[in-house]
Amino acid sequence: VPPELREAYAAFVCRLREALNAEGKPVVAALAPKTSAQQRGLLYEAHDYAALSHAANAVLLMAYEWGYTAGPPMAVAPLTQVRRVLDYALTEMAPEKIFLGVPTYGYDWPLPYEKGRTRAETFSSQAAVARARLVGAEIEFDETARSPCYHYFDKMRREHVVWFEDARSLRAKIAL
Repeated sequence: VPPELREAYAAFVCRLREALNAEGKPVVAALAPKTSAQQRGLLYEAHDYAALSHAANAVLLMAYEWGYTAGPPMAVAPLTQVRRVLDYALTEMAPEKIFLGVPTYGYDWPLPYEKGRTRAETFSSQAAVARARLVGAEIEFDETARSPCYHYFDKMRREHVVWFEDARSLRAKIAL
């Protein structure tokens, strides 16, 4: 949604909620992971957390994709970033309106990472664990990101790094 349609978008969600609630159906607005009202970028500027939480029955904070297919290798949902999103959201809306979106997948980046060229492979968390076993990699747990990761070399001797989610990382996010 372009920034200039910010108010119109919130008004649309409000009208949608009124119409669907009359049929017994709730409206949940999915929101990009903002950490401030001034956050710039196409994904963020039209998401007025306060207005959209008021307009919808609830919101789903999409607290993931810091590590993503075309981006540099890192945790998909580092706990410090998720906490920043929740901290900001709580200044804009009632906590009972918030659902936290968490990932259940991971990425495998070939190294070295080259901006604009490197693409990570996406797969389930279960597939990430299976790959670690297959290649004999030791899964580590990054205490800062609160996410599991591992390194391995493929058959062509190219190094890879894998970040994914597991029960420990999900437990940390749910505890927030």
